[in-house]
Amino acid sequence: MKASAFDKKFDAGEDITNMLDLSRARRPGLEAKRVNVDFPAWMVQSLDREARKLGVTRQSLIKMWLADKLVHQSPP
Repeated sequence: MKASAFDKKFDAGEDITNMLDLSRARRPGLEAKRVNVDFPAWMVQSLDREARKLGVTRQSLIKMWLADKLVHQSPP
């Protein structure tokens, strides 16, 4: 299929997902990068307590809190 035909189908609102190779799809800027951070034991215990209250994992809680802080930070 030519790109122009594909574009027409997309622009017409047709479902084109079966024409895509999603196995190679990427989300630029959202790729995971592993980072190791050491916390004191009291902090891990507090994180675990908060995570249990919210029903999420420790990792999810840390990511939520960091994302919130970074989104709401003051410009430099």
